Amino acid sequence: MAIAGDDRLEVLVGQVASRLTEAGWRLTTAESCTGGWIAKVCTDQAGSSRWFEDGLVTYSNAAKQSRLGVPASTLEGFGAVSAETATAMAAGARAEDHQRVALATTGIAGPGGGSERKPVGLVWFAWAWPDGHIITDSAVFAGDRDSIRRESVAHALRGVLAERSDA
Repeated sequence: MAIAGDDRLEVLVGQVASRLTEAGWRLTTAESCTGGWIAKVCTDQAGSSRWFEDGLVTYSNAAKQSRLGVPASTLEGFGAVSAETATAMAAGARAEDHQRVALATTGIAGPGGGSERKPVGLVWFAWAWPDGHIITDSAVFAGDRDSIRRESVAHALRGVLAERSDA
């Protein structure tokens, strides 16, 4: 039985699919705190192979470096949960493919791991567009680990719809 939040994600994925298909773009994901959930909800939709390219779960800093090319200096200087790291993740996932939209998530889903400066629920997002433009955003979500991750997935998908509508 579907959970109400999953129904909302299914609607968002349908909208993302339409947007990407109309533009002739394909989506790739670089996920940390969402653990592949974005890729999962995208590929739950029949026919997603027409607009979904691939997804990487780069949970560790080492994976962010080796799989996405996130510089060690970025991780050391700003931390894994930062605009700079999300930007580097999205840029690495897009990999200069001019038909690809990449989205990245990195955050603290909890229940532990937060600090005063970076609380549990803080998630950074980045969207890299086919023209090379990258947009970042952050949000602090309340709730348990599952709620924070679910809201992160929804926010990431809404970003594909909201940003660069003029592109």
